[in-house]
Amino acid sequence: MKAKVSVVKCDTYEPKIVEQAVRDTVDLLGGIANFIKPGSRVLVKPNLLMSKGPECAITTHPEVVRAVIHLLQEINCKIVVGDGPSVWGQYIENVEEVYKITGISGVCRDEGVQLVNFDKRRMRNKFPLTVWLDECDYLISLPKFKTHEFTLITGAIKNLFGLVSGTYKTELHKNYFAPAEFAKILVDIYQEARPALTIIDGILAMEGDGPATGGITRQLGLLLAGSDCVALDTVMAKIMGIANYEVLTTKEAAMRGLGENKIDRIKIEGEDIDKLNIRPFILPKNSAKVINLPPIIKKIFKSLVRYYPYSLRLKCTRCGHCVKVCPKSCIMLRKSGIKIDYNKCIACFCCQEACPEAAIKVKKSILAKFIGL
Repeated sequence: MKAKVSVVKCDTYEPKIVEQAVRDTVDLLGGIANFIKPGSRVLVKPNLLMSKGPECAITTHPEVVRAVIHLLQEINCKIVVGDGPSVWGQYIENVEEVYKITGISGVCRDEGVQLVNFDKRRMRNKFPLTVWLDECDYLISLPKFKTHEFTLITGAIKNLFGLVSGTYKTELHKNYFAPAEFAKILVDIYQEARPALTIIDGILAMEGDGPATGGITRQLGLLLAGSDCVALDTVMAKIMGIANYEVLTTKEAAMRGLGENKIDRIKIEGEDIDKLNIRPFILPKNSAKVINLPPIIKKIFKSLVRYYPYSLRLKCTRCGHCVKVCPKSCIMLRKSGIKIDYNKCIACFCCQEACPEAAIKVKKSILAKFIGL
């Protein structure tokens, strides 16, 4: 039987319109009770990367979260909402700020829903994942439709990285900094904690150097839903104009039999994505050209074509977020800004993802410039 993904148009975050669109995405797949048993306990996990408002398209919009809460309340579920953002320093204090600025704390307060911190964890397979997975019967994941400097896209599978508690995210970036290795880690997490339902917020999406302040907001006007995260990310990549084999997470997950990454084997309910005439997404600068190189060129130049982060001094506010999040401790704060020790840098771009001012960009190696990348 084919994997199913629903695609529904929605051009605004006006509450009633969003709620109807979210309901439509789920109804096309059989309704909420087809995924969640009435009266059960459900963890709802949005994508709350950093403390930026919904208009930045960095985080899942609070009205999408509200709509999902309403669906679950209709079948008498006990709901908790939470995420493990890419925070720095004192973990819980920063999470409270993220919840407030993104609008999630307001929604949970309005709807009488418990908002939780992922401050307690237990080892599940290789990773310390939040204990709220044990406390709840089901997980509903609400990713944002975005490009990603490191993983090319951030969608259904990547959103589950937020289940990893605290600073262990930094350890994973440090130990698995090659994209192919990191993709396997993300799939490991998906294999351990598979959502019952995933709804991707693509009403206001992001292209370019996502997933944070370096990206470009883009009005897409779509919501996607399904239970197969591999199929969802495959459809998302298709909409972006990316071939399925270019997304390492879906390729790895499909090899393990965890989902479907062949677009012709996915039944798409709702909109016909081939008739939407969507312009291909602008891809991250350090990914767009490299993924299109011939295999022989990739092999020869793999160790020589490199990308590094660098600071825009006029935009840098010396907030220190990049220093705290760097897994190799190779960034130092100076009076004039930051200094990066490139001998230690592993080009994981955690610093760029963490920067609230879009003050960190991509620097190319000489060979990358020479061959026109």
